[in-house]
Amino acid sequence: MEKVIAVSANDDYSLDLKFSDGSLKRFDVRPYLERGIFTELKSLDYFNQVRIAFGTVQWPHEQDFAPETLYLEGVQISESDSVLSAEPILSTV
Repeated sequence: MEKVIAVSANDDYSLDLKFSDGSLKRFDVRPYLERGIFTELKSLDYFNQVRIAFGTVQWPHEQDFAPETLYLEGVQISESDSVLSAEPILSTV
């Protein structure tokens, strides 16, 4: 499975992601914001603290998504649609 190598949080509770195969995808976190440990992500300040960990994304209190979920549920985007094409906020590269 592909690993996340760069991430950027957007103000609409989506993540722009770059994967190890070079693909760019946008993952909508909104459907998860009312579920258990993910409710803390409703704070945009906290949501914006996303980082790369173990080939996926993670927040300070260890909320995370499986890289498979991010890859399969993410919507393909072009470089011009992604803030990652300009300058990734977080990257493992």
